[in-house]
Amino acid sequence: MSTGTLFDKVWKLHTVRVLPNGQTQLFVGLHLIHEVTSPQAFQMIRERGLKVRYPERTFATVDHIVPTEKPSLVRPFKDGLAEQMLVTLQKNCNEFDIKLFDLGDRGQGIVHVIGPELGLTQSGMVIACGDSHTSTHGAFGSIAFGIGTTQVAGVLASQCLLVQKPKVRRIVVSGTTPDGVYAKDIILAIIQKLGVKGGIGFAYEYAGSAIEALDMEGRMTLCNMSIEGGATCGYVNPDDTTFDYVCDDRQFVPKGGPLRQLIDWWETLRTEADAEFDDVVEIDGSSLQPMVTWGTNPGQSIGINEKIPNDADGAALAYMGFKAGQQIAGTKVDVAFIGSCTNGRLSDLREAAEIVKKYGLKVAPCVKALVVPGSQMVREQAIAERLDEVFIHAGFEWREAGCSMCLAMNPDKLQGNQLCASTSNRNFKGRQGSPTGRTLLMSPASVVASAAKGEVASVSQL
Repeated sequence: MSTGTLFDKVWKLHTVRVLPNGQTQLFVGLHLIHEVTSPQAFQMIRERGLKVRYPERTFATVDHIVPTEKPSLVRPFKDGLAEQMLVTLQKNCNEFDIKLFDLGDRGQGIVHVIGPELGLTQSGMVIACGDSHTSTHGAFGSIAFGIGTTQVAGVLASQCLLVQKPKVRRIVVSGTTPDGVYAKDIILAIIQKLGVKGGIGFAYEYAGSAIEALDMEGRMTLCNMSIEGGATCGYVNPDDTTFDYVCDDRQFVPKGGPLRQLIDWWETLRTEADAEFDDVVEIDGSSLQPMVTWGTNPGQSIGINEKIPNDADGAALAYMGFKAGQQIAGTKVDVAFIGSCTNGRLSDLREAAEIVKKYGLKVAPCVKALVVPGSQMVREQAIAERLDEVFIHAGFEWREAGCSMCLAMNPDKLQGNQLCASTSNRNFKGRQGSPTGRTLLMSPASVVASAAKGEVASVSQL
């Protein structure tokens, strides 16, 4: 059993009690909600005559259903169900006195993007949200759980969550990663190595020089996809990179002395040098390369210049239209998507725009390419830096903030069997809206290269 880890420390600090069945009742410091998984939860507590226990600890936004084409703020939405979901969220937040970052608010955006940028996400917290990619927030040294609708109702009513304590696996990525290898490539390589079920029953602690070298947004990308590897959550120990990010005039972060006290406390939460783990995995970061998925789950991936394994899953190959032994580079691409809670942050857009400028790229005539900021604040800053002009000049569509083509809950969807080079987090069958649509997960850099060449490519091929 693990001891001395950040996970163990934060778990202990938030334990209310341990139940006879072995589950732990944890106090939730921050609860994030959105329009998709909260309506039924509010109805549950309403039917039982309950109140929201600590409304000041719950924050809401709208993201999954938002149309990203202009004019996105026209109401009602063309999609009647989407309109109903938004109206219900607005009503529930008003009734239960919950802060909502609504359409038109500067703080609106994808829930896992706005939490950190507003300073709601901080080290040493237990965080919960009715969305599987809540693991994103572990980048700050917190324990962040994606939960179901019934659990959302429980957190609203009690501010507590029942969880079975997982084991802790330390994943050490050492060395210096080569040029062109990003956080997305690191996590895809980890999932390829350990499998999509390899993390079941584990929390992942990411460590090593390659992880420490990542900026906060890279660490968020890494932790975001912990769930794709089956892990309960993932986290990185807080350090100066963390503190510098949090201190950058975030709305909900205290200033001056109180912040200094918080940082002093956060530093005590770091995993001890003599900590014990339930498992340790070591990866040589210098051996990594740009990755791309070839199949129908995030673990089915290869280096972008490699060939699909000869023993590859036949059903996945049949769906994707690939063959064992085939080289994936050079495969025709129909759609390119930059965005999502995995890679829709400012650093992602900066990197993509820099590649466009450096090589004077234009989107290939056969490709529909979208750039979708993860939040209004990301979009605002990108426009201030004139990144939008770079993308538009290159032939990308510049969109409003939202989840967009990551999932099929808004108008941004694949058509037929289109093949999409995507910075999102899931390549499941039908994930992007078409029952026969196909998704290749890549870093923003690789998506830009693929959009320009009209085929699967990495920056090195430019």
